[in-house]
Amino acid sequence: MKTTDEYRASLRDGRVVYYDGQRVPDVTAHPALRVAVDHAALDYAMAADPRFRALAVVPHPAGGEMSRYFAFPQTAEDLLARMELIETSTRLGGTVVPLLKEIGTDALFALHLVAHEADRARGTRYLDRVRAYHAHCRDRDLAMAVAQTDVKGDRGAGPADQAHPDYYLRVVEERDDGIVVRGAKMHTSVSMNANELIVLPTRAMGERDRAYAVAFAVPVATRGLTLVVSPYGDHAASSFDHPLSSRHRMTESLTVFDDVFVPRDRVFLQGEWEYAGPLARTFVEFHRFTAVSYKLPLVDLLVGAARLIAEYNGIERAGHVRDKITWLAAYAGTLRALTRMAALDCARGALGIAVPDPGTVNIAKLHFATQFHQAVAYVQEIAGGLLVTAPGEADWQQPATRPLLERYLGGKGVDAEARLRLLNLISDVTTSQLGGYHAVLAIHAEGSIEAEKLTIYRTAPMDRYVALAKELAGIAR
Repeated sequence: MKTTDEYRASLRDGRVVYYDGQRVPDVTAHPALRVAVDHAALDYAMAADPRFRALAVVPHPAGGEMSRYFAFPQTAEDLLARMELIETSTRLGGTVVPLLKEIGTDALFALHLVAHEADRARGTRYLDRVRAYHAHCRDRDLAMAVAQTDVKGDRGAGPADQAHPDYYLRVVEERDDGIVVRGAKMHTSVSMNANELIVLPTRAMGERDRAYAVAFAVPVATRGLTLVVSPYGDHAASSFDHPLSSRHRMTESLTVFDDVFVPRDRVFLQGEWEYAGPLARTFVEFHRFTAVSYKLPLVDLLVGAARLIAEYNGIERAGHVRDKITWLAAYAGTLRALTRMAALDCARGALGIAVPDPGTVNIAKLHFATQFHQAVAYVQEIAGGLLVTAPGEADWQQPATRPLLERYLGGKGVDAEARLRLLNLISDVTTSQLGGYHAVLAIHAEGSIEAEKLTIYRTAPMDRYVALAKELAGIAR
């Protein structure tokens, strides 16, 4: 298993990364990007920390040890342990998930299931490749990113009907030893600081979309692969003003494939268009379970911060404040209960892999997404306008102004420093660029709200509901 230093060293491989208009020769040394590198290294640090080792490390099937992330969940207990590991790493990450192995293993689980299905139906040999690739990542303890969302162009048209043929990633050449792909993916989390990039279809496809029905994996340093990293979230320097975002960050990239060669043994789907949709959906169901697991520290923080700032502001006994805090507690408690239920109601799929219950996972994700902005509004209402009008760290450190802040910005039974630190925490998680990041992710990450609704409708036991209505209405059939 890798150490954090070995992980950082593995990123110095000549990868092509652009940030803020400049080519970045070493992402571990860049003043803005190294924040994301150090944050993501939590996944490796936990394995070496005696406090978390039993949670993060499991026996390797051939002897020795490996990261729990690479272990196939086979029972509800396995899924609950994975949930706890993701929640713990996100709590240590200040509400930002490291995502180095979480998302990659979500993709690997889905690839195993869909490759197994395709091999049985079509006589392909994808499962052997997926198994070999899984072992490659597991035994080297690699960090993985997943590129799924195509740039799409005209959202009303399918891949083959776009004005620009590369708005969806496609195969442009087939060779004896592999394929060549061209196109771009977007919203690619942690690509800048991963070792491997797993590429999946983004949607269901038709026969005319055959060239776009492709799944594969390449090292991030592969020739022809360019990452253009979003600068969003790089302005938090002060740990006093920004206690979370100054230390924790996840980057996203536009991921461009300029005639990238993929060796044959790393191709997991090529042209079998009818499996593009199942692969996209299967990955998302695993990843939405990951998502609701890593949302738990964020919603817990909203409850705790609201209760504490209400006390500091002296309004904890006000009826409307207690109502809002009760609503927040119910919001957080419901999300946790639904996430646990998705694990407890899992189905044992092909190859013995436990799959979280899709209906419950999507109900959990929909609950989080549709209520998040109301939760933020309640916390902001209880906290007050100082979230965006309070003096900053420079004023706190200035001898001429600090006595004024200490005199006037205290709260009920608390000094000004403690109150300012709590207000800065709430501001960072709700009003800063980190807050904006959380707000947009609530709506769009791991699939849209409408996609969650579609899955809930598709998986709901409508026949049972209708049968009950007929029975009680006295309708024979």
